[in-house]
Amino acid sequence: IDGLRAFEASARLGSFERAAGELAVTASAIGKRVATLEDLLGQPLFARQGKALALTAGGREYLDQVRSALGLLAAMPQHRRAAQRVRRLRVSAPPTFARQILVPELPSFTQAHPDIELEVVLSIPFLDVSPGAADLEVRAGDAHGVQPLLDDVVLPTASPALLQRLPPLRVPADLAAAPLLRTPIEPWLPWLRAAGLDGPEPDQGPKLVDLGLTLEAALQGQGVVLGRPSLARQALAEGRLLPLFGPCVRPPQRYFTVPHGHDSATRQFSLWLADRCQAIATEARALVQAQLQVGPAPARRSGLS
Repeated sequence: IDGLRAFEASARLGSFERAAGELAVTASAIGKRVATLEDLLGQPLFARQGKALALTAGGREYLDQVRSALGLLAAMPQHRRAAQRVRRLRVSAPPTFARQILVPELPSFTQAHPDIELEVVLSIPFLDVSPGAADLEVRAGDAHGVQPLLDDVVLPTASPALLQRLPPLRVPADLAAAPLLRTPIEPWLPWLRAAGLDGPEPDQGPKLVDLGLTLEAALQGQGVVLGRPSLARQALAEGRLLPLFGPCVRPPQRYFTVPHGHDSATRQFSLWLADRCQAIATEARALVQAQLQVGPAPARRSGLS
């Protein structure tokens, strides 16, 4: 059967190389399978002209029979079940989105769609690093004109360990006494202006070109992060990070999808991802609002309301 498939693909595609690509073997393996078939039949199936292939008269006659035979085999119920192909879907996403949003939610997708095999690869959009072709991309940037995945906000967030070392942070102006974690992806200036502060963009301390790195630095008590609740929801729920105060401001860069495939697998994944992101953002906002209503972070830390 491998020989028949190799012959049919080579005749249809016109070369051993293209047949090898379709059948996921080497061109040499295709050539050997066809040669074995020719030995069995006692006649050549192809007239070889360099790398180009032309069917002989016997090859053309045999091809019709081979296609009929392969069609009959594929039509058998047992073979249809065995030959059901898993659809492979390649998804590209920025690192923090992949780690904090996509990967934790994957079990629900794979359970609902066992026939779709996901391949998740990382992009680094700020450095313009792309992992290559993907069926669907998650991008971070200006989402004008498209539906963002996460109805997200940002607000100052810090670890209990950092808050223990600092004077009380009760209002936005108190941040003047705190180290602020910096990333070009999430600048402080829009939030500072929304909070009524006229200070400049922070220019001290390491600059971390990744939202996940700033969250990790905040968890280590290195500074206050301008955090997105949706990305930090687990740390917020566990009390490893605490929201300090508002306002809650929409970030300038938001996540959105760019599909490159137009098949059912891409559509199913897009709908699933949009649904999960909406639920995550709603849950994260409710969590932060509930924590802010308890009182300032230092008071919560000491158990006071």
